[in-house]
Amino acid sequence: MKEYTAFLDYLDNWMKSLTDLKAEDVFAQPEHTAILSVDVTNGFCKSGNLASERVATIIQPIVRLFKLAWDAGVRNIVLSHDCHTTHALEFNAYPPHAICGTEEAEAVDEIKKLAFYDQMTILHKNSISPAQNTGLNEWIESHPEITTFIIVGDCTDICTYLLAIHMRTYANAYEKDWRVIVPEDCVETYDMPLETAREVSALPHPGNLLHPLFLYHMALNGIEVVKTIV
Repeated sequence: MKEYTAFLDYLDNWMKSLTDLKAEDVFAQPEHTAILSVDVTNGFCKSGNLASERVATIIQPIVRLFKLAWDAGVRNIVLSHDCHTTHALEFNAYPPHAICGTEEAEAVDEIKKLAFYDQMTILHKNSISPAQNTGLNEWIESHPEITTFIIVGDCTDICTYLLAIHMRTYANAYEKDWRVIVPEDCVETYDMPLETAREVSALPHPGNLLHPLFLYHMALNGIEVVKTIV
């Protein structure tokens, strides 16, 4: 147990050590840069079985980043959204959510109100993976000029993690010299304390542990985890 406690102290200090990334650095070549956003939708931020006020806190930082990137000339912004069938197998693990055609499967209004929203690309997914049967790989292959990918969204330890790891492993497998960047202020996960989980017969989900732990695991695999992009 002492070893685990020591690591948690290390993890806390690692999170505190995250540094800012300058916009002029990451957006220096906007034509080679893309933002990949996952599940910043009503179903995870505002209403429905999986909506989380904690997750909703990333909406404004993401909107700010979108504006910053667009003003710098970035024109490739991809939104990966849950869009489930009514009989989705994922509902064996999670309660029904984000059914295709419902408001839960739509981007939050703060993103929809952006003047350039209609120029974003939307990819639908029927699982926690933004890469499986979504068209993401086809989009990547049709944009060979993109070498920097900024990953934002939720949840840190689920869809966002799978997206970031997919981009990093794709680059490694095909020997592509890509930057995969995750700004910590633009990702978040939900929290279900142990007591609450017991009351509803669910598995606990300690957000304050899993958020930094999965960011750390991204860093272990060569993903650039930064505090924010300014």
